[in-house]
Amino acid sequence: MLTDVLREIKGRRRFVISSHARPDGDAVGSALALADILRRLDKMVDVVLHDPVPVIYQPLPFAESVIHSREVPGSYDAAILLECDSVQRTRLEGLERNFLINIDHHVTGRPYAHVNWIDSSACSTAELVWRLARAANVEITPDVATCLYAAVLADTGSFCYSGTTAETLGLAQELVRCGAHPARIAQQVYFTNPTSKMRLLGAALGNLHREHDLAWMFCTRSDIARCGALDEDAEGLVNYGLAIAGVEIAVFLRELPDQRFRVSLRSKGAVDVATVAENFGGGGHHCAGGFSIDGPLAVALERVLSALRMTASAPPADATPELRPTN
Repeated sequence: MLTDVLREIKGRRRFVISSHARPDGDAVGSALALADILRRLDKMVDVVLHDPVPVIYQPLPFAESVIHSREVPGSYDAAILLECDSVQRTRLEGLERNFLINIDHHVTGRPYAHVNWIDSSACSTAELVWRLARAANVEITPDVATCLYAAVLADTGSFCYSGTTAETLGLAQELVRCGAHPARIAQQVYFTNPTSKMRLLGAALGNLHREHDLAWMFCTRSDIARCGALDEDAEGLVNYGLAIAGVEIAVFLRELPDQRFRVSLRSKGAVDVATVAENFGGGGHHCAGGFSIDGPLAVALERVLSALRMTASAPPADATPELRPTN
């Protein structure tokens, strides 16, 4: 609970903050904001992530201070893990030696730490960080508001997910009052994509398939190499499948270097994709989930589609989908 988290923060001095590997907007924005909040409480803080901050989030305040590492650089009084269902999700070595504080808003969140604050009613981890700051009487500066707003924007799908409520919009309003600039942040997140991401989008759309209310796309390692893309360029591509009229569930598979596939799921609200993701060892929200699965592509795709068809009670396909684009 929040009171337990505040008690541990007040009683400790040195903190490391981390989140899951391949950090998204909520992971990055929440970590950066929380670090500055703790510093204002006269704490010593490092933000350590296994993977670099994605290009679109690098302009956020404090992003240059993030340590990119495979292990925790030193000893700390506590480690605060944001939106992780386990220590292993960070892919950082050495975290388990610390006192662990778990802050998460996913419905698939698990109480694995010494102190656990899991609230699936929150629209994002950023909302929990906001509550923490208010409870600790820490001023929300324009820089912190910018980080939190970017996180909320990302994790609500630009306020498109069905979990967006009056409280969500009220939080956004408060962050704007504290100095966040909505248009500037949105333009940075959505209108500064590298050319490689647009090329990768073209490759993904070339592999687009649809079956009733289900759409799926994929990118192979050769697609990524041909486009000169980074793995982070695949973030958000799944939403283009969800943008199709009549589609309720979208799937995107990205081939990993070890011949496994990273699967992203999105829903317009009728189907709980977090439950599907959890069955494959992943997690997420009602409208957004993810996990990794073994290849080859045809086998991975059929396993995922079969699970989604069963969950959505969609009519089964007449045959195994061909791995070529439909007209």
